[in-house]
Amino acid sequence: MYVCVCKAVTDRQVTQAISQGVCNRRQLMQCTGAGGVCGKCTASFKALLDENAQNRAIQAHAA
Repeated sequence: MYVCVCKAVTDRQVTQAISQGVCNRRQLMQCTGAGGVCGKCTASFKALLDENAQNRAIQAHAA
């Protein structure tokens, strides 16, 4: 699914960037090129970052 229609960035691209160490919206914008045109995708960025942080916390707790 497209997260940023303006720059044709998908949720998979964002998730991949997060898994490679990107940890905030500014880094995601720099890495993917998304977020600089209309900014509507920044809420999706935040949701994906929050989801990833939640998953890491669960994994850390289970270990």
